[in-house]
Amino acid sequence: MRQIPILGLIAAALVFLADQLSKFFVTDVLGLNTLSGPTIELLPIFRMRFVANEGVSLGLLTAGSDGARWALVALTSVIAAGVLVWMWRERNRQDQVALGLVLGGALGNIIDRARLGYVVDFADLHIGEWSPFLVFNLADAAITIGVLVLLVRAILVRDRPAASVSVENGNA
Repeated sequence: MRQIPILGLIAAALVFLADQLSKFFVTDVLGLNTLSGPTIELLPIFRMRFVANEGVSLGLLTAGSDGARWALVALTSVIAAGVLVWMWRERNRQDQVALGLVLGGALGNIIDRARLGYVVDFADLHIGEWSPFLVFNLADAAITIGVLVLLVRAILVRDRPAASVSVENGNA
């Protein structure tokens, strides 16, 4: 019998809540909710500004119509369901948490797209006027971190096999 991936589900819930609260704070409390609105310079390399992202990763698959929007909601929902199934089957707790980060981030962005028609992005890392990254949000950061953890673990970490039978003097 499989155990419920409690840590992964907790990670997903925390990411989802933190993402939605951060978007509410930025758009409603700080009032960064229009493309022509103000920007808030927090650090010499970090500012907050509103971007309505109608696409997915790297601005790909832009949803320019309601049909495309709902197709993106459906596609990303299927992917999120796949991540949930993977998390449920995964035995390694670190991988469950990493998958929880991906799932929570995906759900946060899916809710935005379904509710608003776009994903709220607001975090802008920059060097002077050069922005090497697209404007992103907490959900995007969680997805990226989760995927990186999964990749690093898949490439560099070898889990030890389950306890094996010791063979001494030819006897098993």
